[in-house]
Amino acid sequence: MTRGSTTITEAQSVAIPAGAVTLRGDLTVPPEAQGLVVFAHGSGSGRLSPRNRMVAERLNAGGFGTLLFDLLTEREEAADAETGTLRFAIDFLASRLIQATEWVVRRSETRSFLLGYFGASTGAAAALVAAAARPALIGAVVSRGGRPDLAGGHLREVTAPTLLIVGGADHAVLRITRPALMQLGSPVKELAVVPGATHLFEEPGALEQVSEMALAWFTRHLRR
Repeated sequence: MTRGSTTITEAQSVAIPAGAVTLRGDLTVPPEAQGLVVFAHGSGSGRLSPRNRMVAERLNAGGFGTLLFDLLTEREEAADAETGTLRFAIDFLASRLIQATEWVVRRSETRSFLLGYFGASTGAAAALVAAAARPALIGAVVSRGGRPDLAGGHLREVTAPTLLIVGGADHAVLRITRPALMQLGSPVKELAVVPGATHLFEEPGALEQVSEMALAWFTRHLRR
């Protein structure tokens, strides 16, 4: 695949060990990539989320590797569809994200990369908790329509530069994001508002703005 002057390697299906289970993922590593972004999807979603995949494609075109993976197994997803409990088990989801991160740094192909997280909805809270737990590994975090409030006291422990992107018409998330931004321990943190966008950024051009904001943030903080 070619985007402008950037050649993008096709995604490869990967299996990520996570304790007693194996998680499915898609890993894309463009030539000469220096950074890699691990995605944490939102509640009720997975690695095939069209919104996250669109952002990932833009990051790939910008020279970043990406890992999109399922935080839950098929059996767990089926159980969560009935109960809705696992999608809000932030510490559990963060532990899965940490295991995927450690899998990345063990691979010869990706161990030298600077790493970032891109989280959406409840996945953003998991990304912040994981970034607080592994400060030496994570160089930047971006949240799209996230629930940073669900990270609780871990917010103060986040040291990675963090960008919180919220839709201008997503009033409920805006109300909880502003105080969460103040609680973040990172000395580099910003709130970016996409005018007129709702929670899923379905408005024309809204997700493109998110993609460009994320690319600019990671370019700034994940380049050697």
